Amino acid sequence: MILTFTDFGMAGPYLGQVEMVLHRLAPGVPVVHLLADAPPFKPRGDAYLLAALAHDAPRDSVFLGVVDPGVGGAREPVIVRAGGYWYVGPDNGLFEVVAARGGDARWWRIAWRPERLSASFHGRDLFAPVAARLAMGEDAIAAGGEAMQHPPADFPADLAEVIYIDHYGNVATGIRGEVAPAGATLHAGEHAVRPAATFSAAPAGQVFWYVNSNELVEIAANQTSAAELLHLKVGDTVSWKM
Repeated sequence: MILTFTDFGMAGPYLGQVEMVLHRLAPGVPVVHLLADAPPFKPRGDAYLLAALAHDAPRDSVFLGVVDPGVGGAREPVIVRAGGYWYVGPDNGLFEVVAARGGDARWWRIAWRPERLSASFHGRDLFAPVAARLAMGEDAIAAGGEAMQHPPADFPADLAEVIYIDHYGNVATGIRGEVAPAGATLHAGEHAVRPAATFSAAPAGQVFWYVNSNELVEIAANQTSAAELLHLKVGDTVSWKM
């Protein structure tokens, strides 16, 4: 299986162009668009979102991750093997969290180059072909990789920031629910948010925090947008108070 994680959005041609390459080079391999509206230009925050979404995939799935504001620049194209999965995309922080949590990460620099390589669309021309080759059973070297040493980045285990806002206005943070202090108040900007088990436990319009279905701490409001009520945006910090 190939799973795409991009900031392309569903509108426009970009996701479809990538999918065409995947179907051409990996015929019969299922392609799932795991997320097409990752917050754009924010690979660090998106790294925590990718880690939260990845673990339900079948073993040996290939994640094609394209959040790539540095496309055409000095950042390396890479293959990563971690936690039983493959990851293909830019070395800009996007894969640091899955690598750290996988505990067994190996990295390869993608040395292969296609005949056609746009300066601005490596997702289509470079990363998609490599992801397809991995999905067809090639190993990292055969798919164009060269083994590399990759020291871990200085990323915290959990990110106390807003990393994603869905179309309901629910505000996901980069904090795993397993480390959330029970009963604590979550501060977001000037707002203090108390916990609730889920939406039905709060009156309509009330803001609360809970552990969402992806096991992340999330700020929500029953039947309305917490992001609008609290004026929150991706990148805003949060903190705990007992």
